[in-house]
Amino acid sequence: MIPEEVVDQVQAGADIVAIIGEHVRLKKVGSVFRGPCPFHQGTNPNFSVMPKGGYHCFVCHEKGSVFTFVQKRLGMSFPEAVKFVGEKSGIEVREVQRKREGPDPREPLWELIATAAAWFSTMLWENPAGKGARDYLERRNISRPTAEKFGIGFAPPEIGSMRAYLSGLGFDDARQLDVGLLSRREEHEEPRPRFRDRLIFPILDASAHAVGFGGRLLGPGEPKYVNSAESSVFSKGRLLYNYSGARHAIRRAERVVLVEGYFDVVRLVEAGLEEVVAPMGTALTDDQADLLARSTTSVFLLYDSDTPGQKASFRAADVLLARGLSVRMVTLPDGEDPDTFVSRNGRAAMEKLLEEALDVFDRKVQLLERGGWFGDLQRKRRALDRLLPTIRATTDPITRDLYLARTAEAAGIERSVLARELEMVPRRRGVRTAAPGSPAGRGQSDDRGHIRRSEPDPLRAHVLEHVETAPESSAERELIRVMLLHPDTVERIVEDVARIETDESGDPGVDGADATATAHVFRDPVYAQIFAALAASPEATPELLGDQLGELENHVVEALRSEPGAIVDPGRTIVDAVRMLRARALRERIDEHARMLPLATEEDKQDLLRREIALRKELAAVGGREWRSVRRQD
Repeated sequence: MIPEEVVDQVQAGADIVAIIGEHVRLKKVGSVFRGPCPFHQGTNPNFSVMPKGGYHCFVCHEKGSVFTFVQKRLGMSFPEAVKFVGEKSGIEVREVQRKREGPDPREPLWELIATAAAWFSTMLWENPAGKGARDYLERRNISRPTAEKFGIGFAPPEIGSMRAYLSGLGFDDARQLDVGLLSRREEHEEPRPRFRDRLIFPILDASAHAVGFGGRLLGPGEPKYVNSAESSVFSKGRLLYNYSGARHAIRRAERVVLVEGYFDVVRLVEAGLEEVVAPMGTALTDDQADLLARSTTSVFLLYDSDTPGQKASFRAADVLLARGLSVRMVTLPDGEDPDTFVSRNGRAAMEKLLEEALDVFDRKVQLLERGGWFGDLQRKRRALDRLLPTIRATTDPITRDLYLARTAEAAGIERSVLARELEMVPRRRGVRTAAPGSPAGRGQSDDRGHIRRSEPDPLRAHVLEHVETAPESSAERELIRVMLLHPDTVERIVEDVARIETDESGDPGVDGADATATAHVFRDPVYAQIFAALAASPEATPELLGDQLGELENHVVEALRSEPGAIVDPGRTIVDAVRMLRARALRERIDEHARMLPLATEEDKQDLLRREIALRKELAAVGGREWRSVRRQD
């Protein structure tokens, strides 16, 4: 195999004009080169070559990269094409084979998961128990060839059937537990299947090994989706659904379309749009963004049209912009998602939406303008707070400068004022640890993207250190501890935190009232993720809660559960912790008023000072003290 970084180096160093020019008479026209198309034997200059891009014929619509041209014109395989272009560019290309003593230790796990995938497929198409799942696919207009292309299967509701089948083939319980096909809460309990009465989507790594599954309920219930547990071969934050199948299409199209879920991918690929991947229902992680950056420079965000979809798009955009990628946001009609839109309108309509996609920053400004966020001083300040982090995340200097100019224009603020604000260190809002869903502490990956796992003890030591020594998060920690140890208090705590969110925003409609928005009161992203999961599913079992959290968050939950006697008086703990969070929110609002002063007129400044005095009185009444422990008392 040729390493990805070598392929990228060859493509970056290739003189595509010179290479194609050996086969096509090219003439410079403006910034591109034109000539007759070699694929349909044209005579007019309809064939265009971009010096730093690819080629495209406006008649037969052949297009691609320098590698694609060499493959199609000279009949070479992809590795042969890379070597050929490397020789032309003076870059040595060597295929690398991994050297190891004996077989890959993950092979037995890959074998087991692939065997299970085949069994799930058999259950779907050949077993009477799969009729409901077959009917479900038919209702969603998913054809059998498409379902088989993605290996979709069905996990029957019976507890022992999969275990018995796999055991009969020599796969013991230990191995089934290791890859998360079986689970058990206690050591002495009988293992139970993780996936029951669910449609099954096999998940492949970048090398097309089956490493895990996603399971979807066919009827009502929660959680709707369950993924495989974290294992030595499966790490949700490092994988993208359909990446192995889309890699070459991404390179050919010079773009990737990022969607939210399995069915979105299946539907778009079935419609002929192959360069589609999904982060499997989680926030886009740094590792997933790195994976995309190795394949393309252009990302189209095609998330649901609802408010959560928009928020997820903007969060993903910041991660992608930090890698210098071009990010555009596709706007679907209200009430539509990619699956339903393509089902009703087809690929041509989707391609039109992709053509009309806005730069993600322009889309964010557009939404703020439509919402009237630049109409008054206080909302303008908050609008800037939503825009500046995206500008800071942008690593491309030209894009960053354009975003700054666009913000100054939209907000009616001197560019120099924004530039000074941009260079300031962002306001500290609590401990910054790993982002929700990120793979912090999960070890590093080798040059093939496989995980070299850290031992669990160092990670646990890091978690315990985080839990015990994060003073700015102490109130958050104790609220989470109460929610974990006393589930009957969850609804009360969520309501108390929601009141803080409403008071802090001054406008409860700005961020919505869902659990994730309420979790914004939490500044530690690990605790925010745990809070959102508990708020969304107050009665979730530890196993189901674990499915919704990353590895770091699960270790923190384990650490907090490990002290069942830590909370002496839950009621008093809640009151004191909420008071602390309220005081912190008031301090931040006072700070926000100070930050609005440079943007204010003289009249507005007087109003700001009056509001600040009122906030300081409220802070004094609340009591802006630090966390006073109400745990074990002598």
